[in-house]
Amino acid sequence: MSRSNSASGRLTNWLLKQHPALVAKLPAFIALTRADRPIGILLLLWPTITALWIAGEGSPDLALLAIFVSGTAVMRSAGCCINDFADYNIDDKVARTRNRPLATGQLSRKEAAGCFAVLSFIGLILVLMTNYLTFVLSFGAIAVASLYPFMKRFTHLPQLVLGVAFSWGILMAFSAQTNSIPAPAYLLFLANVLWTVAYDTEYAMVDREFDLKIGVKSTAILFGDLDRFCIGLLQLLFIATLWFAGLQLELGMSFTIGLVAASALLIHQQLLIRNRQPEACFRAFLNNNWVGAVIFVGLVVDYLRAG
Repeated sequence: MSRSNSASGRLTNWLLKQHPALVAKLPAFIALTRADRPIGILLLLWPTITALWIAGEGSPDLALLAIFVSGTAVMRSAGCCINDFADYNIDDKVARTRNRPLATGQLSRKEAAGCFAVLSFIGLILVLMTNYLTFVLSFGAIAVASLYPFMKRFTHLPQLVLGVAFSWGILMAFSAQTNSIPAPAYLLFLANVLWTVAYDTEYAMVDREFDLKIGVKSTAILFGDLDRFCIGLLQLLFIATLWFAGLQLELGMSFTIGLVAASALLIHQQLLIRNRQPEACFRAFLNNNWVGAVIFVGLVVDYLRAG
């Protein structure tokens, strides 16, 4: 047996002896943070590292890259904790969420809040490794992420708040890399807000019939029969804003090809949601991972070609 395996075994045995209740609840905490379902992390990660690549003009600081990749995973997981804390009394009424740990009683609200606090503290430690401007911005990120889960009770635009939360990392990436937030950063921020509202509306379409019964608000309910049109318009504006940002940044053909590939994927999503079937809408939502990926790859190739 290797030293690492031996050390791991000793740690496991120590945890089992000292904290058996915590070890027993580890699967529930994994489910709470969606560590087993990384789609949310990926949707947050692609625009953040895209911004970091642009801020670094194709050569981002590798330490910052590690910080932002880790921070994205940590803060997305923290967001899931506070989301379930807010939705503890409605998740059991929705088919898609009724097996979440708080809905089934596997974890308490206090445990979810504690997990959120621990993960947020880890995120704060990570951001302390950057600079003062990024540190200040991080409080806005935590505030918006904490606010989002409660918005569905007061407004039909919780997806807009999520868009701001999922785009905040773009501003932080620029501030960490350049110690400033130049104009193109705000264009990328706007584009990502548009994209997030579009794909989270697809997500909300999955639960629309349940949300209507329990009084939860969403853009899927607000848009009504115009849902596909509104999603398409948001997607069009998303691509147009990125294209305009590319012009401002003097990005080349590879980035444009990435936008074309992303547009094809968005058209595919429109075909998926055409009958508004929940499973198809969920597949359309998941497809957005590839939208973010092809845009990032196009950008990286563009900088490599230019270099």
